Amino acid sequence: MALPSDDAVVIQKGKVPGDPYVITVNCPDKTGLGCDICRTILDFGLCICKGDITTDGRWCYIVLWVIPHARSPAVRWPNLKERLLSVCPSCSVSFYLNQPSSHSTPSPVYLLKYCGLDRKGVLHDVTQVLCYLELTIQRVKVTTTPDGRILDLFFITDNLELLHKKERQDETCAQLQAVLGESCFSCELQLAGSEYDNLQSISSLSPAVAEELFRYVLSDKEIRAQALSSDVTKLKKSSVIVDNSLSPAHTLLQINCVDHKGFLYDILRTLKDYGIQISFGRFSLVNNGHRELDLFIRQKDGKKILDPEKQESLCSRLKVEMLHPLRVIITNRGPDTELLVANPVELSGKGRPRVFYDVTHALKTLGICIFLAEIGRHLTADREWEVYRFLLDENCRFQ
Repeated sequence: MALPSDDAVVIQKGKVPGDPYVITVNCPDKTGLGCDICRTILDFGLCICKGDITTDGRWCYIVLWVIPHARSPAVRWPNLKERLLSVCPSCSVSFYLNQPSSHSTPSPVYLLKYCGLDRKGVLHDVTQVLCYLELTIQRVKVTTTPDGRILDLFFITDNLELLHKKERQDETCAQLQAVLGESCFSCELQLAGSEYDNLQSISSLSPAVAEELFRYVLSDKEIRAQALSSDVTKLKKSSVIVDNSLSPAHTLLQINCVDHKGFLYDILRTLKDYGIQISFGRFSLVNNGHRELDLFIRQKDGKKILDPEKQESLCSRLKVEMLHPLRVIITNRGPDTELLVANPVELSGKGRPRVFYDVTHALKTLGICIFLAEIGRHLTADREWEVYRFLLDENCRFQ
């Protein structure tokens, strides 16, 4: 029996400054492993340039070329390795003993209470510190008072599982105070209580807003209007093709789509939720703003996907997730402007990484102040969504 080893994950720096880092994962396989790895990489603010996936159903070998996003905090590479090791079956003793993994136990939720003076970008500055410290934001409640003060409630979990220690709590508050300076009045950390349960669901959405935000089938006009590219020519080239003629044991899935952040994660998340096993995959470099991906896949039972209805269902869902990974709408709530962002939650219960970070960064870049903010979950007939709600400053003016 092989023993857990750090060699399951190897991270190599590029030979020349600016070259991608190469992440190699070599461990026993499990359904959804590729999704878990891509999710972790996305959570560290990295972009996957290209990749190769090979598995015989028992053992997998994954190579990914990654580069940091320009606006992301500095990457803690040793911590990334530890996080990747934690999702590899070979690094879990329970895998060898055929016992449930301890990682299935939910991490305790802590309440970070921050009070200070309001200014443009302060919410993103706090979020940036939390991302750097590998603290995941689960829920948020942000309130601005008429006298220009803010009270931010961040409900967070610690990816390092160290927040119960005073040293880790002191480090968090010290980092925040160092970044925020004199605008920070107080910073407190404690285990979350019943107030966290009260924020599990997003406050009521009007039927019209919910219909627009969570609609499963989008018209061609809506796809063009809301997808991540305004180039109609590129959208027309986006395709998902199923081919059963090239392999006696696998279905070939050929994907061509406009590139976006988290593209590979969105595809592998969808396949994981469908219980699809990947035997071989190749993810190419960006070509004229497009990504190409070839995947040889099988169903849970090890068979090819031959049912036309199953093929159509999978292709339809992949197209929606690729062209529209995030739902974004701006509405008027009385005299106020409200920004709503939603993304589907994995069947495992995990939401998309860094959405709150990216939205607050965009608003800070545009010079738009946030008056109120909250994160919650919303259930529709077929899936669960994570919803980010922002009430924008009444004085903001933007296109």
